[in-house]
Amino acid sequence: MLCAVALFSLMDACMKALSPHYPPMQVATLRGLTSLPLACAWVLLDGGPRQLLRVRWPLHLLRGALSVLMLAAFAFALRQLPMAEAYSLFFVAPLLITALAVPILGERVGWRRWSAIGVGLAGTVIVLRPSTNGLLSLGGVAVLTSATAYALSSILVRVLGRSDSTQSMVFWMLAMLSAFAFALAWPQWEPLQAGHWPILLALGVTGALGQYAITEAFRHTPAAVVAPLEYTALAWGLGLDWLLWQTRPDRTMLLGAGVIILAGLYLLRRERVHAEAEHP
Repeated sequence: MLCAVALFSLMDACMKALSPHYPPMQVATLRGLTSLPLACAWVLLDGGPRQLLRVRWPLHLLRGALSVLMLAAFAFALRQLPMAEAYSLFFVAPLLITALAVPILGERVGWRRWSAIGVGLAGTVIVLRPSTNGLLSLGGVAVLTSATAYALSSILVRVLGRSDSTQSMVFWMLAMLSAFAFALAWPQWEPLQAGHWPILLALGVTGALGQYAITEAFRHTPAAVVAPLEYTALAWGLGLDWLLWQTRPDRTMLLGAGVIILAGLYLLRRERVHAEAEHP
């Protein structure tokens, strides 16, 4: 999981480096296209292509559309915000997953977990800086849109995981992301600059390896154990912001990030306690 978070952070740094030069939808397309060949190789080496056809197509199509929205919105946000601030707002996703699981999956959430969700959303407001123009920031709205799409996609993964293979979920997510985003990006497609090919190569490798690493993490370890390690992305965001863009967070952003992370950790702990009570 730590490797997955590190790889995805480097992938996001590549997206941020590309975002000033290409439209957000084109950056989302490049994210999918650069990783798709490695995903194809994974499928061929582990199970073969037959498993790709025994899937629930409507759910995969919906997940592909959500992936386009998630990555395009996040690419736009990275153009507007430092990585650390974007990550801080994106950390609201685990809270949204728990909240949305109630109407969609029929899960029961007690008052303690609802309280954690409320505290996490308060931390989001702190990061957005309602006393200034932060609440109206397009970058902040884009991150929250991306987090919502990610939360819905994660719930779909829970449903798809009951019948579809991991390889099919990864492959069709990347394939549909590439196809849908390319169709939307084509009218404003910018020619790729020769100097960006190393970044594109790094984008594909980190994205594909990160997807594999996070899949293995959740396959072999309970989610309540590995999920808190997602918050190490903030350390990567702070370091990459300082190293590549010479930007540093202010106290307000760090305070809001801390509130969101504490709420998420408490929520994960409550889910683990609930799971152990059901299955001692």
